[in-house]
Amino acid sequence: MNADTSLGFAHFIAQSDAVGKTLLAILVLMSVVSWAIIAIKGLTLLARKKRSEAFLSFFWNASSLDAVASEIVTHGANDPFSHLTSHAMSARAHHAKYGAAKLEEAGTAGDFVTRTIKKVLDEETTRLENGLAMLATVGATAPFVGLFGTVWGVYHALVAIGMSGAGTLDKVAGPVGEALIMTGLGLAVAIPAVMGYNWLTRANRVILSKLDAFAYELHTFVSMGQPLSGEVVPLRNGTPARAAA
Repeated sequence: MNADTSLGFAHFIAQSDAVGKTLLAILVLMSVVSWAIIAIKGLTLLARKKRSEAFLSFFWNASSLDAVASEIVTHGANDPFSHLTSHAMSARAHHAKYGAAKLEEAGTAGDFVTRTIKKVLDEETTRLENGLAMLATVGATAPFVGLFGTVWGVYHALVAIGMSGAGTLDKVAGPVGEALIMTGLGLAVAIPAVMGYNWLTRANRVILSKLDAFAYELHTFVSMGQPLSGEVVPLRNGTPARAAA
């Protein structure tokens, strides 16, 4: 078999040293992590959007906040909008029952509800942004990891050619061309990560914008003093969360 026909990805991996194989493993790991984040957060986003639309439809068609409270108690708070509603109504009922017993409860019922809503929004923002930093890191660094692999491969190829004394074009082009595989792999890892990051960031921004608008309306309804159910709406996970549409 002609030596030229043996060139390719398999030959490049076979003749790579420990550094080259380590860089390749890093790129593979980056790719797996980025695709996992995109898949998990994408599916979660779609499910969250469906549940949010269902809750908002029920909320705006409910006859009273009591009906909303009953719905949350029955089916739980499974989306950012119902989470926010649950926390706001719980804060209103708690303040009405116990008053300002602690420093965090100081002020009027409206002040306490406002602080609770802000806390939930902040926590939901943090939850939505989990994993995005990793996607941004992969998108920014993967091309440079690939470029480093190419530079390392070209260096060793040229050293080997120099030691053999064969400096013809056919002897140089093959090994150098193989080294460029790493640059291509780096770009192949980075492009999906950047596209996934932009998509998720845009989707989160839309969700949070809708949640902020809903929070304003919710605060108005809760602060109007509309009667709430005597029972404080329980929280499913015990901690506030934040928005999604």
